[in-house]
Amino acid sequence: MRKIPLLIVSALVLSLSLVAPRAASAAAIGSAGCGARVAGTAATAAVATTTVWMAGDSTMANPSATCPVGWATEFDSLFHSNIVVSNLAVAGRSIQTWLYEGNVTSTIGSDGECVLSSTTYSSRWQQVLTGMKAGDYLFIQFGINDGSTTCPRHVGTARYQQLMTMMAQAALARGAHPVLLTAVAAITCSGSTAVRNRGFVTQTIAAGTTGSPVIDLQTLSVDYYNSLGLCPNNGDYTSGLLGQFFCNDHTHFEAYGARRIARLVTGALRTQNIPLAGSLL
Repeated sequence: MRKIPLLIVSALVLSLSLVAPRAASAAAIGSAGCGARVAGTAATAAVATTTVWMAGDSTMANPSATCPVGWATEFDSLFHSNIVVSNLAVAGRSIQTWLYEGNVTSTIGSDGECVLSSTTYSSRWQQVLTGMKAGDYLFIQFGINDGSTTCPRHVGTARYQQLMTMMAQAALARGAHPVLLTAVAAITCSGSTAVRNRGFVTQTIAAGTTGSPVIDLQTLSVDYYNSLGLCPNNGDYTSGLLGQFFCNDHTHFEAYGARRIARLVTGALRTQNIPLAGSLL
């Protein structure tokens, strides 16, 4: 009678030995599959990027020579790799010529504005409108060339505010984040004090009431020039700190100056609690 239980036990052991490898193999496959999915998700997250689109003039633009260097040129290096800067600033542009390249005539209309031959957008603004995705940023800084009294650069204050507001709203409609900036200051001295020298400040701030943060880069830059003691000066842009900061004029930046201005902007991102600051190095 003892042989029967032994036979039963032997049969059970044999059965379990056949099933266990399959179960272990299935568990291993399941675990590997889960791990692969996690790794794939991590890889996707690792390559996800936020684009910072830059619209502006020569004080922001990428250099074509050693000088001038736009401050937006230095922006990318201040962020982690998840931030990609697309610098579409172009020298000599007003907000209107940047938006409607080739379609702004030299004729001033009865409303005091330069006449548009067409309302077709420039290829650069179309690139932004097509490529800008939710979570991206759009930095807009004009107000230097716009003050010209002649067309095609001339832009009136009301028109300027209208165009900046339109650009900001286009970003918001796409789930992106517009950031408006007053024009960076040139170095102009009143005795031993650097002073503000750009227009369209009021209009830039007003355009920000649509839900866009405004960085007053004019005030920040003037305050910084005063902290460096750049006034008074003899106008020699070839030596000293003045020469290190500016090209051979009072407006455009050497690479050192461009880096300093870019740091003013990133500092404002932090102090104004703009979420992009979370990606700064």
